[in-house]
Amino acid sequence: MGNATAATYEWLCQEFSDDVGETWLFAGFVRNLSPENALRRIGVTPGPLGESGFGVMAYAADGGTVLIEYGWAGVVYNRDTPLSEGTAAAAVRATVNNDDFTYSVGGRLVTTFGLYSYRFREGSGPDLLQADLRALGMNLDDECPEFPDDPVSSALALAERATGVHLSRAHYAAPALIGPTDHLYPSW
Repeated sequence: MGNATAATYEWLCQEFSDDVGETWLFAGFVRNLSPENALRRIGVTPGPLGESGFGVMAYAADGGTVLIEYGWAGVVYNRDTPLSEGTAAAAVRATVNNDDFTYSVGGRLVTTFGLYSYRFREGSGPDLLQADLRALGMNLDDECPEFPDDPVSSALALAERATGVHLSRAHYAAPALIGPTDHLYPSW
């Protein structure tokens, strides 16, 4: 759908990376939904953060909303299918333990895969985004002996390409709608 590249989202990766290059980011791109509706679909009510400080920020973006999670529960990543009801949603998870991408349309999983293990992809259309993956220089079926230079930035660009939703630095700098996630995981 679009021509986003890894360079398009390097700035966002840097926002969520530490001094040793470890990234901790949960991001979701949702086509044609307002920030309010996107939060509602994942069970988050706008308001101040709870005791944990964990929550989701919903940024109005070109073509829809981008959700960024603060915390480690993976609410944005794990609830991508309900986000996609009547539209399309893509989510990226990049943590010390997992680096994954998922894409759903109309409440159905189209494809999901690890950023370092594309050959283990699943879904109703696991190869639908293959041309974009190739254009982004991602490792398909272990055809490259090395891992991609910037798989998280490439996955964010893939999310934009799949959904048509673009998050610019200006969108990210603008006020976002925020809501706590403590109620979703009360054992914290």
